Formats: sequence, structure tokens, C-alpha cells
Amino acid sequence: MRVAITGIRGLIGGALAASLRADGHEVVGISRRFSSVDAASAADGAGQSTVAWDVTAGTIDVSALEGLDAIVHLAGESIGGRWTAARKAAIMSSRVDSTRLLAGVIRELDAKPSVFVCGSAIGFYGNRGDEELTERSLPGDGFLAEVCMRWERAAVPIPDAGVRLVRIRTGLVVGSGAEAIERMAKITRLGAGGPLGSGRQWWSWISLEDEVRAIRHLIDSDASGAFNLTAPNPVRQRDFQRALSATLERPSFLLAPRFAIRAALGEMGQALLLNSTRVMPDALNEDGFEFSHRDLADALTGAI
Repeated sequence: MRVAITGIRGLIGGALAASLRADGHEVVGISRRFSSVDAASAADGAGQSTVAWDVTAGTIDVSALEGLDAIVHLAGESIGGRWTAARKAAIMSSRVDSTRLLAGVIRELDAKPSVFVCGSAIGFYGNRGDEELTERSLPGDGFLAEVCMRWERAAVPIPDAGVRLVRIRTGLVVGSGAEAIERMAKITRLGAGGPLGSGRQWWSWISLEDEVRAIRHLIDSDASGAFNLTAPNPVRQRDFQRALSATLERPSFLLAPRFAIRAALGEMGQALLLNSTRVMPDALNEDGFEFSHRDLADALTGAI
């Protein structure tokens, strides 16, 4: 199988590429930068090649994407940091414009891939309190919801080209190298872990291993549409912190007030830390996917 991946230098893209290569599949990395590491991989037959693209200019080597079995689109600017107007514009355009570019490329290909997996996120649902959210739930409000809606909408023309479209709405990824988990672990090791705001907000998570396994499952499946990539057991933030503290054998009692988080991190802190999104992976379950990590403590043990 020959699979192209955008965002191949990211946490999920890198892990997916490694998993595919380990099973003898060819990986084509679509990247803004071509490094000596890419060149070395191509030279030593490591099962990976790299295609350069420029989303701003709308350019990519179309010929290099002929004959693919799948394209997995994970690229996008980091949502971390303060959300200035310029930052928001970069977050939005990096996802929407790149998806439009790929949708256009697919229409030009003579040998089209059988499936296009378009990244998205559970930010699609917005801040929803205790409501259980499935793929049938309506989108929410806020910046992240708007990003995800426009991101997914940019991929709508792809099925018209005869390519199966899968939209993956990923939750908080728990795995080695996950920036959010590493930051939380660092604070917890210092003895400063504790609830964020009320701690009652729901956090929907997935282990990195299951994220990769789910993407590969969807590549091999004949299913299409939206899929929530979250473990079947979302937890409240305070319980997430307790599990992390127990794993690290550190205390977990220092409260970070809502007003302090908003003052320090602004809109980003509200959206990523305080919003409540209780997401269930109904579509994955219905498609026969089996999670390796249903328990948060188990997932954390392998991540930190």
C-alpha cells in the first residue's frame, strides 16, 4: 500500500508513518520542508519519500501523488499559544486552504486514491457541558468549531471525484511526545497539579496507539463520513489530573482558577482547558474497531 501523509512531522503523522513503514507499506510525506533526514530515508530504502508543497502559493507536485492508495491529511498550524488575529488566521488557513488544494489535486489525478482521510477535531462540537456527543450531534459555537466546520467543508468535493471521504475528529491525544501531556506532567512533577477551573469539564481523550490504529482501520474499511477518534470513556478534567498524578506518584490538589487561566491564556485557555466536550466514538464502534486503551490510567502509563 502507498499512503501519502501531510503533517508527517507532527505527533500523529510521524507515528502513523512509522506504523505503516513497519508493516512494509510505502509512505509519501507531503511537507513544506525537505530535510537531510528525508533524503537519507529515501536513499536507504526506508519506505518513505517526500513531496514538497506550498499551500500559500497553491503548488504541489501532482505527478508524485499518482497511484496512491490513500491520502491522510493531518497538516495544520499548532493551536497552542495566544490567539491573536494573525494566529487565528494562520490556524484557519493552514487547514482550509491545504484541504482545498488537495481536493483540487485529487480531481487532476489519473490514478486517484481510494480514500482521503481528512483531519479534524472534537473542537467541532464546542462547549457542550454534560451532553453526550456523537457523530450525529450538531456543530457547536466558537473559533475551534468554526475552524473544524470549514476544514471539513473544504473536503466536500472529494467524493465527487470518486474518492471515499473520511473525516476524523480527534480528541486529546495521550502518548509519548504529546505536547499537552508533557506540559501537564511537568507541572504535576513539580507538585503543582490540580483541577483547572471547576474540574468538572469533560475531556475526551485517545491513546496515540489507538489514534494510529483507528486511522489505519478507516483506511482499510469501506466506511465514510465523520468518525470521533476518542476513547469510549471520557473523563472529567479533575479525574484526568488525578489519574496523571497517580501515575507520577505526585499530589493533585492545587486549584487553577478559571479567571487565572483566562487571564494567562485568553481565548485559547478557555477553549482547550475549560470547555467541556463529552464525545463518544459511536461510528468507530459500529464499524468494528476495538480499542487497545479504554482506561486512561493504562494509556498514561505508556505515555509518561
